[in-house]
Amino acid sequence: MVKAIMQTIKPCLWFDTQALDAANFYISIFKNSKLGKVSYYGDGAPLPKGTVLTVTFQLNGQEFIGLNGGPMFKFTEAVSFVVNCESQDEIDDYWKKLTADGGQEVQCGWLKDKFGLSWQIVPTALGKLMEDKDPAKSSRVMQALMKMVKLDVNGLQQAYRGE
Repeated sequence: MVKAIMQTIKPCLWFDTQALDAANFYISIFKNSKLGKVSYYGDGAPLPKGTVLTVTFQLNGQEFIGLNGGPMFKFTEAVSFVVNCESQDEIDDYWKKLTADGGQEVQCGWLKDKFGLSWQIVPTALGKLMEDKDPAKSSRVMQALMKMVKLDVNGLQQAYRGE
């Protein structure tokens, strides 16, 4: 019998008032995801009574907490979530969905979604291409990657091969 391991570290994402909207957005994108509990502000709170305080949700089994704490803190690129993708189609799908409705393409596989949260959409092949013992190969891959916005698996593989 396999014992389930409880996730002891959960990312808490601070939103102004959009935590529930963000949770619903994210669970619509990632498979095996679901909305959890929602709590609300009561009387005497910093936001109006009845406003969502927190929402829990899972993305591919990873637990998150969304907190509506007001406008004083914003997301920065100092924290991002990496999405490892097995294929270019998977990269393209996540890229399209996460940049929809006001998201922003950045560089080197990075994007910001419509809430300002940074994501890295990365092919699993990248690690193998970058870990080659031949530094010329990994250097060519890095040079190609630096010129890309959305990562192109074929382009990275061509750089690896020196094409």
